[in-house]
Amino acid sequence: MLTIAIAKGRLQQDALELLARAGVRASREALASRRLAVEDEGGRCRFVFVKPADVPVYVEHGIADCGVVGRDVLLESGADVLQPLDLKIAYCRIAVAAREDAGIGRAGVLHVATKYPRIAARHFGSRGVPVEIIELSGSVELAPVTGLADCIVDLVETGRTLAENGLVVVETITESTARFVVNRASYQLKAAAVGEIIRALGRAVEERGKGA
Repeated sequence: MLTIAIAKGRLQQDALELLARAGVRASREALASRRLAVEDEGGRCRFVFVKPADVPVYVEHGIADCGVVGRDVLLESGADVLQPLDLKIAYCRIAVAAREDAGIGRAGVLHVATKYPRIAARHFGSRGVPVEIIELSGSVELAPVTGLADCIVDLVETGRTLAENGLVVVETITESTARFVVNRASYQLKAAAVGEIIRALGRAVEERGKGA
């Protein structure tokens, strides 16, 4: 049996629907329960539902053989896991945003509020821009409005939240979609089962893309 860690939240439902297309589905009763670990109807897989940031941890340490999580989380975590498949769901951008009148290109230390300190530090560091990273756990859009930071680095989907708080995207750092990740040992020791689900998911991604 494969254990698959699935990120709770915005991509959970799309991930479960894609897995169902691939022939791996849990019953409605199981999914409607408060259980954090449920088996699929065929008894081939077990789903564990964890916070997005915890998916790479579970997979890297082998508690889960596989996982579904956003590329943004993987980039931030730096976890040593395999990424054999882009699931092409939960699309968003990791972007720098600021007030239109912020003038963030000025000389001096740039104050950056973010939930992604590693991504932000790497991005500005690669450009030789001195920064002070201010790590926040929520509502980062408030930081430039209140004067806590010059700009933010955050996920952007529609851009509506930014606009409603008087912010605009200054630049896109990278794009993010959900990825199917695999533990390195599981990829070898459970090669048949892992290979089967990767192929099935690959077909499901293609069918979904065609609107089938």
